[in-house]
Amino acid sequence: MKFGLFAMPAHPPERDLKAGFDFDLRVIKWLDELGYGEAWVGEHHTVPWEPNPAPDLLLVRGFAETRNIRLGPGGFLLPMHHPAALASRLVMLDHLSEGRLNFGVAASSIPTDQAMFGVGPGDIRAMTRESLEIILGLWDRSQPFAHEGRFWTVRRPEPQHGIFSPHLFPRQAPHPPIGVAGLSPASDTLKWAGERGFMPMSLNLNAAYLSSHWSAVEAGAAAAGRTANRADWRMVREVLVADTDEEAWKLAVDGAMGRMTREYSLKVVQAFGALPFLKHDPSVPDSDVTIDYLARTSWLIGSPETVARKIEALHDQVGGFGVLLVLGFDYLDQPEAWRRSLELLASEVGPRLKHLTI
Repeated sequence: MKFGLFAMPAHPPERDLKAGFDFDLRVIKWLDELGYGEAWVGEHHTVPWEPNPAPDLLLVRGFAETRNIRLGPGGFLLPMHHPAALASRLVMLDHLSEGRLNFGVAASSIPTDQAMFGVGPGDIRAMTRESLEIILGLWDRSQPFAHEGRFWTVRRPEPQHGIFSPHLFPRQAPHPPIGVAGLSPASDTLKWAGERGFMPMSLNLNAAYLSSHWSAVEAGAAAAGRTANRADWRMVREVLVADTDEEAWKLAVDGAMGRMTREYSLKVVQAFGALPFLKHDPSVPDSDVTIDYLARTSWLIGSPETVARKIEALHDQVGGFGVLLVLGFDYLDQPEAWRRSLELLASEVGPRLKHLTI
């Protein structure tokens, strides 16, 4: 099993923007030192708990200060960008990374993000797919490209005057690997990932819902004549490893993970009517879905032995996956505890999972 990080990025609203940015960069450098394979950085514009409107600013610093880890937006909110402009920026990132760029695609379910950009909620999914088709078309140098769609009209112009010519194409062939995150049961987004051969990412839901995610990926792949590979499936989870179960519980429940869940994540889930997605059993009353409940039934927290056992159980429940993405939290006030957790996951938990096969 491989390990990575999924950073929203998460910071409490009172955190200075630069201090939060610097901590995220510090974590990315730790991940590279510890041998993690990848990290993803989110984008939002009106979420005080997720204050990063430009993931590429963090990525370009991350690429400059790491050597091996793959980095990517997780993802760029495609409806909030002109696809031709984003295509050019991604090409530049791919070259600056020397081929270590992943391209995460997202739509944005945040109503205030949509309102800021004048995007109708009913258009989000169609805009996301149209934007990606434009980006991929602009990157395909094998043929001319012109697109007149519902939301954008874009073409790759012919050279002019012997001096003007489209010249920006990805370093990676045919383009950086594309990742798509899904949330709802039997996610249409993950079905799309299966159809197109994109890397599927399942967000931090209870394991009871996650099997439907892989079914969606397989259905999409089968419709397109593809075979889906579980090794490509990324699983995003709350993870905190410490030397003892008691220490891990305190750091998680009483620390940044517990605070963000209590003050932000649970409220988001409730606002979207998604509380059932967090329950290990549908009969659990809504009032029982508390921080302690999530820590017991969903979070991967504890000593290395305990966390390895929980990951193995999750792996068995969903039928196998290839990459565990640690959900990032702001442990700026306890940085050594967060680094220790990442270190223990790589050095103590990983070796305990070598027997897992897909």
